[in-house]
Amino acid sequence: MRNHSTHGKARTWRSLPLLFLVWLSALGTTAQTRSEYEFDMDIPVYADSIQQALTYPLAWRNYPVRDLSTWRKAAREKIWERMGPLAPRSRDFDMLVEACERRQGYEALRISVQLTRWYRVKGYLLLPDGKGRHPAVNLLHDHGAHLYIGKEKMIRPFATDTAVVNDADRWAALLYEGQYMGDYLARHGFVVLSMDAPLWGDRGRREGVDRKKYDIIAGNMMMMGRNLCAQMHWDDVLGTDFLASLPAVDSTRIAAVGCSMGAYRAWMLAALSDRVKSTAAVCWMTTTAAQLTTRYGRRENGGFANCIPGLRNDLDYPDIASIAAPRPMLLINGTRDKLFPIPGVEAAYRLMRGVWADAGAPDALETHLLDQPHECNKADQQLVLDFLQRTLGAH
Repeated sequence: MRNHSTHGKARTWRSLPLLFLVWLSALGTTAQTRSEYEFDMDIPVYADSIQQALTYPLAWRNYPVRDLSTWRKAAREKIWERMGPLAPRSRDFDMLVEACERRQGYEALRISVQLTRWYRVKGYLLLPDGKGRHPAVNLLHDHGAHLYIGKEKMIRPFATDTAVVNDADRWAALLYEGQYMGDYLARHGFVVLSMDAPLWGDRGRREGVDRKKYDIIAGNMMMMGRNLCAQMHWDDVLGTDFLASLPAVDSTRIAAVGCSMGAYRAWMLAALSDRVKSTAAVCWMTTTAAQLTTRYGRRENGGFANCIPGLRNDLDYPDIASIAAPRPMLLINGTRDKLFPIPGVEAAYRLMRGVWADAGAPDALETHLLDQPHECNKADQQLVLDFLQRTLGAH
């Protein structure tokens, strides 16, 4: 009897780890709630108090020195300061061509570039037919909570595995009405570059794609004194410098273009780099007051992908984009875009129009609020093309 009892206890103890895992699994699927709380919809219940404390002292409308060039310099310097230390610039971009493919009216190259001394970055480069220097576009991919592909969202991939090609086709159909925006622009005479942002595409995790790990990785970067969002913007600046160095590119005619997170990256890039002469941003513009509140029944999901610590204490989103004034900028948002409530979009547009007017170029800012969801459809892409042709000129 004693032996039988001991054997039974051993079996019971051995089963405890399994029972513990089952219990943890149950906790993971059923949220434990308490009657008292401080956060609702992933923002603090005192969010309105925080909003009232954000006075944006470096916004043009609040800046004490009424000189636009002085303001632009101060605002840009503050952004760089908030971004913190960045990977050291490489001495030579050392572009390597991994594969090439002839397409109708242009050549597609799969490349890698030594963007900084610490890392190489892969991308696609489209070169239109014809001699001489062409206008160029740094085409910035979206977020979409989909990290398996990055550059392939913007330019039709090749010389890669079938899973990537199929995924890219699916994404183009989902967000871009089946049309690869990069290929569309290249067919109309633009050199187009698209590269992976950190954690997208070829810059992902060895263990595989997991959106939930993005925030953990961003936190680990912060503990090393680095900001993942700032690195993305720095890479976009360096990518633009790389574009300007190419013999096929007219360095005085470079644009920043993107949809969703790519739109956010586009006007951030225009704020940080004077190389950007024209900007087109589809479906990313709002104010912090509309973005982080419960009054519209949603909250921001981008997380660390569009977060530079402390920057909201200085500038709101439209204030940053306005650093590009009086250079041409096109903004498109959708009335059915659940990510960006209309009041926030309209408020941002008003603030930006004021800056372009004060810069003496009210017509250089073009804004659209269209009957569409969060997407960059063919009509949007036509608007972008028309805008680029007007502001940069086709080859």
